[in-house]
Amino acid sequence: MSPLFCLPRGTASILRTSQRQRFVPFPRRPTFLKPTYLSNSLLLSPFRLQHTSAMNAQDLKHYLADAPPSVVKLEIETHFNPLSDKQKRYAHFISRASFEGTRVVLRQISPESEPIFDFIIALHKSSGGDWKALQSKAGISDEDLTHFFHYAAQFLGNNGNYKSFGDAKFIPRCPEAAFAALAATSPEAQSFYDATAGAIFSAEKPGLLHLGYTDQGHMTTYYPNSPEITQAEIEAVSAWMEKKGLLPENTRLSKSQEGLFEILIASADVTIPTNGGDAGKETELKVEDGILDGKVIKLVYGDYSKEMAAVAANTKRAAENGDNENQRKMFDAYTKSFTSGSLLAFKDSQRFWIRDKGPMVESNIGFIETYRDPAGIRGEWEGFAAVVNLERTRAFGALVDAAESLIPLLPWSKDFEKEKFLSPDFTSLEVLTFAGSGIPAGINIPNYDDIRQTEGFKNVSLGNVLNAKAPNEKIPFIAESDLEVFQKYRDSAFEVQVGLHELTGHGSGALLAETSPGVFNFDKENPPISPLTNKPITTWYKVGQTWGSVFGSLAGAYEECRAELVAMFLGCEFPVLKIFGFGDGSFDIDGEAGDVLYASYLSMARAGLTALEMWDPKSRKWGQAHSQARFSILQCFLQAGDDFCKLEYEGDDLKGAVIRLDRSKIPTVGRKAVGEYLQKLHIYKSTADVDAGTKFFGDMTNVDPEFWGKRVRDEVLANKQPRKVFVQANTFLDEATGEVTLKHYDATPEGMIESWAARQV
Repeated sequence: MSPLFCLPRGTASILRTSQRQRFVPFPRRPTFLKPTYLSNSLLLSPFRLQHTSAMNAQDLKHYLADAPPSVVKLEIETHFNPLSDKQKRYAHFISRASFEGTRVVLRQISPESEPIFDFIIALHKSSGGDWKALQSKAGISDEDLTHFFHYAAQFLGNNGNYKSFGDAKFIPRCPEAAFAALAATSPEAQSFYDATAGAIFSAEKPGLLHLGYTDQGHMTTYYPNSPEITQAEIEAVSAWMEKKGLLPENTRLSKSQEGLFEILIASADVTIPTNGGDAGKETELKVEDGILDGKVIKLVYGDYSKEMAAVAANTKRAAENGDNENQRKMFDAYTKSFTSGSLLAFKDSQRFWIRDKGPMVESNIGFIETYRDPAGIRGEWEGFAAVVNLERTRAFGALVDAAESLIPLLPWSKDFEKEKFLSPDFTSLEVLTFAGSGIPAGINIPNYDDIRQTEGFKNVSLGNVLNAKAPNEKIPFIAESDLEVFQKYRDSAFEVQVGLHELTGHGSGALLAETSPGVFNFDKENPPISPLTNKPITTWYKVGQTWGSVFGSLAGAYEECRAELVAMFLGCEFPVLKIFGFGDGSFDIDGEAGDVLYASYLSMARAGLTALEMWDPKSRKWGQAHSQARFSILQCFLQAGDDFCKLEYEGDDLKGAVIRLDRSKIPTVGRKAVGEYLQKLHIYKSTADVDAGTKFFGDMTNVDPEFWGKRVRDEVLANKQPRKVFVQANTFLDEATGEVTLKHYDATPEGMIESWAARQV
């Protein structure tokens, strides 16, 4: 899926045996009993940590919760009401299945996220919705209560205490004593608060403020109770899984003190299926090569078993209410996957999903996107139910019709493109439910290359996410002279960008490979000529390799960048702008279509600048795939020459910095630079040239620590705007009549809390 495309997911998209494609990381136990929480001994202290920490106040302020957060309602009623009763039940059960995975997401983010969630819900329960009475009982100030609300809204909007876009922890702005006082008002709330072990406010170890590998000092719960596990060991297990044909998306990995590795498989069943799992009937296997030679790997079923059972119960009922055979088979496959842990069954669900053309209710659910696993292969739980917007879908349908004529315009020959473009469904959706850590603006899935290359994919644009507006939103870094055009056309430009990014970006390109021993999907004796060297290619994907397994954790940012560049390149085609209602298809850089194109390039340049919020100066690493990609595209613009793009500022502190971009040179200088950058990324990806691709992309995304990493980033942080968090409606089924009702909630922190309390997950 994909956030400009996880709304500026994340992106974000990640590619493993799949590709995350969006256009915006406990001890093993098969069930969960509140209030005993999974913990990571390396990450949670047994004593209460104080709000004061080793981090200085100047650095700490960048980790404080938004004040206020930008709370926005996802409007759905006018699209939901016309559905038939059966379609409403179908949407309801998908919504419930999606939300039943909430605790999975919480446990995938941090050890403290689940007790924080329960603490917030317990306070709502004890208050009965009368927060002022609870405030009086706790004896806290109005300001403290307000800061609690701000934190709670941001927490629930991200389904955890790390930002879904940026993977950085956020901390309440009030004293820890205020939370302790709220906890003391209710024994239940107190027990949940105690279970957080002070981690709500903890900032003593700066590395733990970011998600990442444990051996690099960061936070991850994809490798529970494994403080000694190393990146090299994780990669070795991943390579072993690839050889065994065991897909990783629904797994976690643990390492015992004795050196036993356990692959924890998400399933309602706590034992291996009678006929065996995806990799056969054995559950204990010995590694016979590499750094794990002689080590035992054990397959353990029943991770998240209680949650998976609840998910499967609802997917089963969704199947019963499907409109057609594809929907019924899709949800039967989901039920099998979530019950047994089979990702082969999950892949079948995606095949039926592709075949479900033009549904009124669209959905997808499972362990989809791998951004937050530091290894980039394990998926975070998410699920969505949405209603098709027929009017907006027509424009995307026209774009699909044009795709076969657009893709040949890209800067590579047919040798590096799929033999046949498989026309996908491309719909504009209004989201009813999106359960996960964040909501993207567009999606391109499934993520499995073998399905994408031969059976196709689908694209969706999430209209009510795109159109959701925060009140009094500020727009730094855009020159006063450009503000009118930017404000008028940025949403339209974004919609065009989403369409091209998902359809022709993620939907384009071939992976040259040895598909089985001695069998190639290209002429091995007369290999394609690389446009970068003018010589025959010398690298390709070997048997069993995938794009994600070869490029590893870099794959997400790399592919998002490639898709963004495709959109910027083809966005210069004025017939494309005509499809969306701008211009007559002829070249007119000074007309309304030119306004949309200009707003698109300005938006990308600005996104590349504000992306620096997601770069960590201490580790000198990027925390978000889409941000890393957009920063590199800004560098591409700046390096284009001929005064195409400049960052204009006065003084050393960069106060009032604005982007200056020469509109007249977009179709020439700008597009040429984009095309050259895009061609290199694409050829390296297509030919599995990981060495050249890694070095090139690393150079483009490198942040000079003094200018970009300090001076520019300080100005970005001084002007950062809170990201939107969405209040979603709930559906309720009357079992006696079969009728489904919809309930909306206020676009306030209190409304956000109430909506989550009503879900009873």
